[in-house]
Amino acid sequence: MYDILMRLPLLRGVNSECLHNVVASTKFHFLKYLPGETVVAEGDQCTHIKFIIRGSVRSTLANSNGRFRVSQTIEAPDVIAPDNLFGRHTSYPANVVALSEAAIMQIEKSEYVKLLTCDPIILFNYVNIVASNAQRGVEGILALSTGSLEERIAYWILTLSSQSGKDIVLSCRQRDLYSLFSVPRSSFFATLDSLRDRGLIEYTPNEIKVLSRHELASILANDDDD
Repeated sequence: MYDILMRLPLLRGVNSECLHNVVASTKFHFLKYLPGETVVAEGDQCTHIKFIIRGSVRSTLANSNGRFRVSQTIEAPDVIAPDNLFGRHTSYPANVVALSEAAIMQIEKSEYVKLLTCDPIILFNYVNIVASNAQRGVEGILALSTGSLEERIAYWILTLSSQSGKDIVLSCRQRDLYSLFSVPRSSFFATLDSLRDRGLIEYTPNEIKVLSRHELASILANDDDD
């Protein structure tokens, strides 16, 4: 149990005494899912915080008509949609299915609130993740109308995926995408070709596959350094 807790992103840095208290006082629920089984359905109420402690899951976020989808793989040790546990809307925004045999450890919301108040490091870890996600969303929205097209596409992809996400795929008709960015078709494809030639993405008429989220993020980091 200690090894599991120490690997979880929201409990990193917590001392052994606090972990001992967590194990002694917290009610944990352990669930197992076979490949293809639903872990979370879009619209489900987020009543527990769910940690992936073994295996991997595939998260798919879609708009209301399903014409636009973003899917990504999330591997252990990680947490599923932690910023949906509190706030005005406490339902899951995406469908999550087990990609491999997955083990989930979940903690009821009221129990997790106790954890947040028992140690400032646990609270800091949670607030830091939620704040980072919120800031990324604001940056992504602003980027749709500022910066180069390459930067705007990078911001957009980073906003719709998690920092630890892998095998990120955006599924949408290309004409919908260049309409979204309000740019000519030729400019849009020239930018995609540039990103592809640098090994950051691959694309087809209906998909953009991210080959390196880290390198895509470096586009923005390099811009900030100038």
